[in-house]
Amino acid sequence: MNQPLQHIVLIGAGNLATQLGLALHRHGLHIVQVYSRTEQSAKTLAEQLNAEFTTNLAELVPTADLYIYALKDDVLAEVINTVSVTQGLHVHTAGSMPMTIFAEKQRNYGVLYPLQTFSKQKLVDFTEIPIFISANSTENSDKLTIISQKITNKVFVTNDEQREYIHLSGVFACNFTNYLYAIAEKLLAEQNLPFDLLTPLITETLEKANELSPSKSQTGPAQRGDQVVINKHMQLLEQHPEWQAIYKQLTQSIEQTKTIK
Repeated sequence: MNQPLQHIVLIGAGNLATQLGLALHRHGLHIVQVYSRTEQSAKTLAEQLNAEFTTNLAELVPTADLYIYALKDDVLAEVINTVSVTQGLHVHTAGSMPMTIFAEKQRNYGVLYPLQTFSKQKLVDFTEIPIFISANSTENSDKLTIISQKITNKVFVTNDEQREYIHLSGVFACNFTNYLYAIAEKLLAEQNLPFDLLTPLITETLEKANELSPSKSQTGPAQRGDQVVINKHMQLLEQHPEWQAIYKQLTQSIEQTKTIK
């Protein structure tokens, strides 16, 4: 029977590390140490988790059961290569990085990837957040499944390619969509109007996408081929050529596909 992952070192103190660490802590899991290159970040999170902290990778607790690397993709390899601890199970939280990034350094490794947008300031409910796990052995996969199920009802075993596509889909559904919200917010602000005018529309769009599917829910001037409205919108965006270009590209893409099959 697998031994439970009882003692955890959290490598990172950013948005994801903060929310994941808090979720694990709330469910009785023991975060023994937090690492960050920034002392204030490490100390702040460690205090919330009743943990020790360090800014030196050479000072990582060497006897933990699980080491979670919640770091930006561009520093992940560097940190992995710097860590000298080889005991325990080592996992990263990145959607677009393969688990084999650990292969030359660790015997036991994997991925624990929560699909959500995180901010330090906004507490999230992990119970409905899907977590996608991968591991280099069935035993390690089982361990990650058990610990993930303590904080969420949605745990999925995926391979690296599947996770990359999940991450890509998330960028379209979240990051790009939020940027379009930001454009809408600025357009309204120019007319001294609040962004929350769009809240009912955004809410209904999401509910309808979940109920009918996004491809069946598409509406708007591009979907119905209303060139008069499209031309008017293009005129309104003349003072913002970069937004006009986005509007034109998205309109053309919708017109070409109409409904994604």
